[in-house]
Amino acid sequence: MNRFISAIEAAGGRVRISATYRPKERAYLMHYSAAIARGSVAPSRVPAMAGVDIEWDHGTDGESRAAAREMAAAYNIVYPPALRSRHTERGAIDMTISGLRNKTVRDASGAEVLIKKDSDLYAVGESYGVKKLRSDPPHWSDNGD
Repeated sequence: MNRFISAIEAAGGRVRISATYRPKERAYLMHYSAAIARGSVAPSRVPAMAGVDIEWDHGTDGESRAAAREMAAAYNIVYPPALRSRHTERGAIDMTISGLRNKTVRDASGAEVLIKKDSDLYAVGESYGVKKLRSDPPHWSDNGD
């Protein structure tokens, strides 16, 4: 991962990292706040988690969903978070990459790759063992999940 980020920066790009390792407690809060906010899980059906003192049920579905939406917004959730993911397993990073259009980036073999669109960077990442989860804009991992 570090070599990939270094190649981006050496080419004049910028990398803003927003998430790396996600402890299971944070994954729990993110997962269920997003699920309640979307209405896919009733607050009363969320299982308790040891070490996490939270009340999901605020009396009415509307109040519970509003509180969950507030929490999900505070986490800046872009893609519905899983309870177990490459983040909880220390295999993923969320990063926003900018400033690379019409610049060349060296892949792991040293070849220069012209970046005309964001997706041109995917093959460069893969050369470093960093794979893009295309459905989740900031998410990169060691296996594409």
